[in-house]
Amino acid sequence: MAIAVIDIGRTNCKVIVLDDDGRTLDHETTATPDRSGPPYRHLDTAAIWAWLTAALARARTTAPISTIVPVAHGATAALVDDDDPVLPVLDYEDKGPETVTAAYEPLRDPFSRTFSPLLPAGLTLGRQIFWLQHAFPADFARTRSILTYPQYWAWRLTGVSASEVTSLGCHTDLWRPADDTFSGLVARAGWTGLMPPRRSAWEVLGPVRGDLAQAAGLSPDCAVLCGIHDSNASYLVHLADRSPPFTVVSTGTWMIVFAAGGRLDSLDPALDMLANVDATGTPTPTARFMAGREFAAIAGDDGLDAHAGHDDLEAVIRRAVMALPGFVQDGGPFGGRAGTIDGGGGATAAERNALASLYCALVLDVMLDRLGAAGPLLIEGPFASNTVFLAAIDRLRPGQTVLASADISGTAAGAYRLATWRRSGGRPAVARSTALRSQPIAGLDVYRSTWRGRIETPQRP
Repeated sequence: MAIAVIDIGRTNCKVIVLDDDGRTLDHETTATPDRSGPPYRHLDTAAIWAWLTAALARARTTAPISTIVPVAHGATAALVDDDDPVLPVLDYEDKGPETVTAAYEPLRDPFSRTFSPLLPAGLTLGRQIFWLQHAFPADFARTRSILTYPQYWAWRLTGVSASEVTSLGCHTDLWRPADDTFSGLVARAGWTGLMPPRRSAWEVLGPVRGDLAQAAGLSPDCAVLCGIHDSNASYLVHLADRSPPFTVVSTGTWMIVFAAGGRLDSLDPALDMLANVDATGTPTPTARFMAGREFAAIAGDDGLDAHAGHDDLEAVIRRAVMALPGFVQDGGPFGGRAGTIDGGGGATAAERNALASLYCALVLDVMLDRLGAAGPLLIEGPFASNTVFLAAIDRLRPGQTVLASADISGTAAGAYRLATWRRSGGRPAVARSTALRSQPIAGLDVYRSTWRGRIETPQRP
């Protein structure tokens, strides 16, 4: 019997089939569809569902599927009645929620209670829901449940509504980690009755719905778990295997840093620092930026898939070609700054790729310093196979041992641990990872010092 991981990311959707030992049997991916409107920029959940049903039907021909684990990105929720969403699922990049900030801010709990900063666009989920409530009051009045995104897909699969802490505690303003309860915002906004019962990420919500079992050829006994926030899935892999301090870097559209053993009182919400809540309910100091988007902006179309090597990296450093933040305005430690590339004229596609990799390593290095990150540094996701990025961060962090995940997906590995949680007693097996042995990078220390000096100089308006 096999486990199917449904990974709904902001850039790609995946169905990954794992055997009982966690080995990958099958892997299918599609670009995440969205729509610019009306009534606002939103995720095309109908198209995702159609693809998902077909992908599960194809997946079950690889091996009989006994368990489905939903994994999805944060800052997203569905407002549903008994059968369907009452409004399209808002894309967190839509700017609409910013229009209600003045009315919303007095309802928030302080950062010291939620560890949730007020982020741009719809990235703070509470403000996103508040905007929908006031911009579309008649539709909102039909809401029966507010479902965070992994739990929305679990609901589509089973018909069972649930709340879960990794999504509730992901920059939402909805959760107080120290109190293990909903924030005061939920009551003040009138949402208490719309929050479904809390369930653990590894709990079985129920079997797949009968119509889905028939459409996809799944067993009617196929169990669906409550599910988990995607970066927290990557973090979960290491939770029971290591003693703090250690640091997990989950990569993809976002690069999210979990500093296990770090101090919550060192977090600065103005720098997109926050606390994520892990699957056991524990808050973890976190920082993040949109690395995948920034990488693409710096590399350009020609450099995005180019193969960069050590020589390309040293060429960028030797010529002092610099990418200065930021290339995405939403979130991150340099939000609001206009990104520039200095000295990049005539760069080859491979050098642009190396520049983008180096830039992401330098921003990560800043975030790690600000978090006081220590212990092994574990890289998960797509950047774990970027050799230039890995070499740069390894040399930038001599006090930390850098390890790259050997799993096809950190989220899939975490989902596997959820599916086997009961039989493992909540102690997942050690993640497969490889310690780096990178070669020296000529001029990196001077380059880093110059780059930091330039980003710390205030920009002129």
